[in-house]
Amino acid sequence: MAKRTLARSELEIARIVWELGEATVRQVSGELPEERGIDFWTVQTYLRRLKDKGYLDTRKVGRSNVYLPAVDPDTVVTEVTDDFIDQLFDGQTMPLFQHLIDSRGLTRDEIDELQETLDQLKKRPIKRTSKSSTK
Repeated sequence: MAKRTLARSELEIARIVWELGEATVRQVSGELPEERGIDFWTVQTYLRRLKDKGYLDTRKVGRSNVYLPAVDPDTVVTEVTDDFIDQLFDGQTMPLFQHLIDSRGLTRDEIDELQETLDQLKKRPIKRTSKSSTK
């Protein structure tokens, strides 16, 4: 699959379609907060871009296009996250974790939850990808 990128506004529009299951331009426009100030024509442009990039499909209902998800939202999260990690951390995950911990901190409950997650990970077979850091 070719690498796709999403602008923040495109992601906002895609989330609305994912939440609704399918939507017309007017329905998506109606879901946006008024303070965003995004007009009907801009929403239509974003929806077309998302379709061109392969994130949405369309079907005709009368004269209107109804947009529906073409990919699972989890796939998009993975693509966006991978792109972010590649751009800012040269594909390494540990610097990202360290940055998040250092800049945002963790509560005791979050530390306990993280420890539980790490304990569970230790019980699984190690799965390495070419993007993972090495020791």
